[in-house]
Amino acid sequence: MESYEPERLSSAQLAAMRRSLTSGRGALTRRSLLRASGMGALALGGMATLGACGIPPAKRADAGAPSDDRSAEEKEVTFSNWTEYMDVSEDEKGRPTLEAFTKRTGIRVRYTEDINDNVEFFGKIKPQLAAGQNTGRDLICVTDWLAARIIRLGWAQKLDASNLPHAFANVSAQFRTPDWDPGRAYSYPWTGIPTVIAYNVKATGGRKVDSVTQLLDDPKLKGRVSFLSEMRDTIGMTLLDQGKDPGKFTDTDFDGAIGRLQKAVDKKQIRRFTGNDYTADLSKGDIAACVGWAGDIIQLQADNPDIRFAIPAAGYITSSDNLLVPAQARHKTNAEKLIDYYYEPPVAAQLAAYINYVCPVDGVRDELARIDESMASNTLILPDKEMAAKSRSFRSLSTKEETAYEEKFAKLIGA
Repeated sequence: MESYEPERLSSAQLAAMRRSLTSGRGALTRRSLLRASGMGALALGGMATLGACGIPPAKRADAGAPSDDRSAEEKEVTFSNWTEYMDVSEDEKGRPTLEAFTKRTGIRVRYTEDINDNVEFFGKIKPQLAAGQNTGRDLICVTDWLAARIIRLGWAQKLDASNLPHAFANVSAQFRTPDWDPGRAYSYPWTGIPTVIAYNVKATGGRKVDSVTQLLDDPKLKGRVSFLSEMRDTIGMTLLDQGKDPGKFTDTDFDGAIGRLQKAVDKKQIRRFTGNDYTADLSKGDIAACVGWAGDIIQLQADNPDIRFAIPAAGYITSSDNLLVPAQARHKTNAEKLIDYYYEPPVAAQLAAYINYVCPVDGVRDELARIDESMASNTLILPDKEMAAKSRSFRSLSTKEETAYEEKFAKLIGA
């Protein structure tokens, strides 16, 4: 095994991860989050692994090399995913789309819900990846920043486009060319996670709230506004409001966004920065308007007709969870066939109907309408062309940038 000098995470990076794990995206249990129930558990094991062992400063030259693919003789694939991120039968004993895949192809899927947060999961698989060993998984699903890191380190296998005809043809334009994997050579999105503006129309006195400027400046909202404690979401939305591109911003742009938010903090316009715990306050009306996650809003609306959402004219931030084949996986071709299967519109629609996140597959609207017309018309699940055109991604950060930005953001939110 090669040895590496650790690249230790800064205190600001560790603090940001703690926020994410306790109340942010890291705390989401996907479908259970949508019922506004945060996990509230901090994965200290994964945190300790990253903090103590660090990240290798350079990738292994051979880490992403094709493995000895045994797909032909071993008709199986091992898939690690988040909890409640796959359709389940009404009796909760089966997984219909996975079972249909096995019936069609003869490939048995070993499906495990062993991803509770990105940091913890990376701590599990990093030692094997760094050693050039098989992780025991053929397919994994991780959030974009971790997908970018795994690809950068050379720990993901390049996908064979000939095994992915549906995926190549049907991936939505807004997900097709992330800066960390242009053209989707190593990954395909499982779902999209939009950050939008949400408001309680009863608490706003019937007024619509549809811009970050309104959140920051409207005196009628003073003290009843919240932003997210996830840096990329809050800063990204503010950059857009200032006419800056979150995919191309500079240090000066970042500082401008921090300054804009700081003014709102100083005049007590912003009540607080939150993780997914904003949902209860929004539903009760203690918070009149906020920056929040679309998945929350879908479920809040089911219980409270006063909850609304808006897509700012300036645009909104979308992140994604992504499928990758780890280096040294034994069943790469089988994994590619499974990825491609979920890009067939009828299958994608069945999955979207269950998990209620943005579907990254074009051509599913009619299929989803056959299952549930209200879902097919919900732009938080199937963005229309106008909404998709406003989607923006927060660019990849270097270690130096991430440390500097998280330190400034932590100071802003009082973390």
